[in-house]
Amino acid sequence: MKSKLLMAWGTILMLAPSALAADAAEPAAQVWKAGAASVVITPQRPMYMAGYAGRKEMAEGTEQELFAKALVIEDFQGQRAAIVTMDLIGVSDELRAAVAGPVAEKYQIEPQSLLMNASHTHCGPAYMRDDAKDYFDWLSGTLVQLVGQAIDRLEEASLSYCYVRCGFAMNRRTPTDSGYRNHPNPDGPVDHTVPVLRVAGADGQLRAVLFGYACHNTTMGFLRWLGDYAGYAQEYLEQDHPGVTALFMTGCGADQNPYPRSRLEYAQRHGRSLATAVEAALEIGQTTPRHQRVVRGPLRAALETVALEFTAEDRPDHAYPVQVLRLGNDLAIIALANEVVIDYALRLKRELGRPDGPAIWVAGYSNGYSGYIPSQRVLLEGGYEADSRPWKPTLEERIVGKVHELYQRP
Repeated sequence: MKSKLLMAWGTILMLAPSALAADAAEPAAQVWKAGAASVVITPQRPMYMAGYAGRKEMAEGTEQELFAKALVIEDFQGQRAAIVTMDLIGVSDELRAAVAGPVAEKYQIEPQSLLMNASHTHCGPAYMRDDAKDYFDWLSGTLVQLVGQAIDRLEEASLSYCYVRCGFAMNRRTPTDSGYRNHPNPDGPVDHTVPVLRVAGADGQLRAVLFGYACHNTTMGFLRWLGDYAGYAQEYLEQDHPGVTALFMTGCGADQNPYPRSRLEYAQRHGRSLATAVEAALEIGQTTPRHQRVVRGPLRAALETVALEFTAEDRPDHAYPVQVLRLGNDLAIIALANEVVIDYALRLKRELGRPDGPAIWVAGYSNGYSGYIPSQRVLLEGGYEADSRPWKPTLEERIVGKVHELYQRP
């Protein structure tokens, strides 16, 4: 398959004198390099679709192109991290391994500094099937090249963080006399936060934006390729800001759905709502931004696995990857694997968030994909998210404990 490499950028910006004065003893810590690149990953032949077991037919065409995008950042010490986002159902262990090894070998970005996140669209390819090996091989090679394209465009940049809220996600676990059902529950826990990392160029203008949301990316389930609401949000931002690369990083949305659903216009509306929220976080139209948290270095990264136990005694423990990217004392990105329920994001932000510490950004669907990760509460309540795999109730404390360990590591 022939890849279609799209927009990438690299321009120069020094921080404002007022920001430099705040830490004049170490001005270099306030200067980053960054580069972004984008590539179309829409299958070029008929393939089966991922996400719904009852859907047996191949895709019938393309409603919207699927993308992979990369943002590479480098601190003043030369330490690099790469964030790769993809319009895919998830990041399989095989895909992670096929990309992380060559990225480390070719570009010296070690596995702990590579964050791979999938949007969890259910209108993407089932790329792990035996009959999709040609696509898998092309995809993994293309993702490695994509990181290289972003590195080639590394130039000095400034980073800032802000967040706002967007309201179309709703908890999907409704209690009934016969157990928890998949149905919109306005009283269930939710996190409407939209975290946004702004990357600016030499002229002070937006060059790339990384944003997230904790919600299943599943407005649609038809037989056409589609990035769903996350794809539309990125598309609208890039249309409204020519030359900007917009990247979406899925949050802990395993028990959250976009409502209403099942009509293409709803996916488009949700995408516009999310894109508009990102505009608010960027403080577009404000002459004096007042909520941008300047992000300084240095960059630190850690990635380890924690053993999760199954209830079946003869089943080996699952090696679950946990990753933490620390950008100085201003931003910490916590990347959890599989489909993680919202309780994890709410708990980690509550336990780690401090006014004098980094902003806490929790992503799910990162670096691994093999089923649901319920919290202890959800596991004991039962229902779809709890029943998919026979975990022991210790899984939440083990995951959260590993996050704390990596977060505190110097």
